[in-house]
Amino acid sequence: MFSRQIIKLAVLIGIIFFSCGKDESNPTELNNDTNEINKSNKRGIAYNLTDPLDLDSLKNGVSWWYNWHFRTNAPSNYYEDYQMEYIPMLWGGNKENDFTEVKQLILGHPEIKYLLVLNEPNLTDQANQTPFEAATNWVKYESLVEQLEKEGREIYLVGPAMNWGTMTNYWDPVEWLDTFYDSYRYINDNEDPRIDYLAFHWYDYGLEAQLDRLQKYGKQIWITELANWNQQINSYAKQAEQMKEMVSVCESREDVFRYAWFIGRGNLPDNKYTYLFEPNPGQLNDLGRLYLSLPFKN
Repeated sequence: MFSRQIIKLAVLIGIIFFSCGKDESNPTELNNDTNEINKSNKRGIAYNLTDPLDLDSLKNGVSWWYNWHFRTNAPSNYYEDYQMEYIPMLWGGNKENDFTEVKQLILGHPEIKYLLVLNEPNLTDQANQTPFEAATNWVKYESLVEQLEKEGREIYLVGPAMNWGTMTNYWDPVEWLDTFYDSYRYINDNEDPRIDYLAFHWYDYGLEAQLDRLQKYGKQIWITELANWNQQINSYAKQAEQMKEMVSVCESREDVFRYAWFIGRGNLPDNKYTYLFEPNPGQLNDLGRLYLSLPFKN
């Protein structure tokens, strides 16, 4: 009897010791039951990820990426190995075969739930579509989503991806969107376009004010390009402070569904101080490590 009590006491002490010693605050800790990585559901990267080392270095803090296209050369098992979603995009001005390829990609990847469309239509060096042209073409995106629904896949349309642009009379994204809505209603018997999420790009101070301007459309927002290119940002240290502020805004606002930092790496020198990687595959710089470590709330 006495020995059984001693054993019970020892087991109880062991349980208490193990529970107190376990660190549950680590944002990159794996859940032993589900093997899921505890990371922000919102946080992504706008970059053409292809190298397994890059994917592995990001997996503990990044949940999704896109490459402005509907093809990826990432390892075929990217979703299972890195728990990162690849989101396809129809950039704009796409041919009929592009829609067919996107459909096949989505049908072959059950984890894909979103489709990005129409990149910066009010920039003349990007998708470059007037609101009326975009309204005319929007039905193609809607038709693709309807085809997928008939095959048992519910896909959400994310776009158009707006920025402050260069198109005459439509440099303001709100002016472009207002006219787009009016044009679509005119063409389609006063029906609204199917927009499940708006997309937005921002490269300056004042992110909160920009998001407030978009609230009139009643949509959650994907900030699919995010950084600060203001000329006052002349060091990685200053960019890091902007990253902290911007990520905090994105994580705290319920109207921000997802966001993506721009960009992974590019030509040197990095005059905008936004790269997350060193030149060698898999090596994050200080800004990249900061991006993965910033607080989040799922």
